[in-house]
Amino acid sequence: MVFAITMGVAAYSTYAERKIAAFMQDRLGPNRAGPYGLLQPIADGMKFFFKEDFAPADADKWLFVAGPSLAMLIALLTSAVIPWSTALQLGGQSFPLQVTDLNIGVLYITGAVSIGVYGIMIGGWASNNKFALLGAIRASSQMISYEIGMGIALIAIILMSGSLSIHDIVTQQSGQLYNFSWMPNGMAWNIFYQPIGFLIFLICAFAECNRTPFDLPECEQELVGGYHTEYSSMKLGMFMFSEYVNMFVSSALISSLYFGGYSFPFMDASIFQSSPNLLAFVGFCVLFAKILFFIFFFMWIRWTIPRFRYDQLMHLGWRVLMPLAIVNMLLTGLGVLGAPQLRAMLGWG
Repeated sequence: MVFAITMGVAAYSTYAERKIAAFMQDRLGPNRAGPYGLLQPIADGMKFFFKEDFAPADADKWLFVAGPSLAMLIALLTSAVIPWSTALQLGGQSFPLQVTDLNIGVLYITGAVSIGVYGIMIGGWASNNKFALLGAIRASSQMISYEIGMGIALIAIILMSGSLSIHDIVTQQSGQLYNFSWMPNGMAWNIFYQPIGFLIFLICAFAECNRTPFDLPECEQELVGGYHTEYSSMKLGMFMFSEYVNMFVSSALISSLYFGGYSFPFMDASIFQSSPNLLAFVGFCVLFAKILFFIFFFMWIRWTIPRFRYDQLMHLGWRVLMPLAIVNMLLTGLGVLGAPQLRAMLGWG
């Protein structure tokens, strides 16, 4: 079910992106395939399957296939540890809406993301094309650079929650902000505690997904098409879909780590406590609404901000975001150590 939802969202993200771009540029966008163009993603998928599967004569055939396959595989693996809602109660048994609750979920995510760069690098190198190789080198250096800032930003979240489990991090955000009695449950979101960490994580997520203004690996003006220049048919489709899957998973992670995941205000109301399945359904809808907002935000930024130069991109990653993430981590550590004394001083209990 997670695979089907992920692929469905990725497919219709292509439709949404074209519609949002059309709206911002005063155009209509896709409107021929089905009512309002709603069948356009299906038409695009069929086109990918029926196009000629071309491969350069001097390409490494096995690695040429392995590149897009690995990129897609890693993109899909990262959704396994995301908690989609509270548990369903069916026939007296509890069914958690999460593929697996790893106690090292955050470490699993960072490890999977770091492996994802191999798919791009292998694809660019196996193409035997200098433009594809340059795009792959750009992608690998960019992703490695921004993974550092992202990882340090995550350390601040781990320090606050005391757990590497994403389920535990989401559960802790279902309480009250600062434990004020007048605040509704479900509002203790980490965005209020970690605004700088959220900003760092968000920018790094754009870079990890190769989204504008960080789409230097696909820079058409310089690299023709980047690391997938020589790809066609469904191999090109897998590279493109993996980008949208990464965007969906990144939005789910941002929602879970900083915006409470499936938690929402007044989730402790009697109507939800008496009906766990209703709480699970509403929680799933709330999480999905947050995810769709961030997917829209990804697209909004793409059609608003121009692409950086490569030196600007590396400067931002190494000389701005990484020092800022380190300072944020140190301040968070000091805050966690001094929080009990401060709470006692202010009488917050």
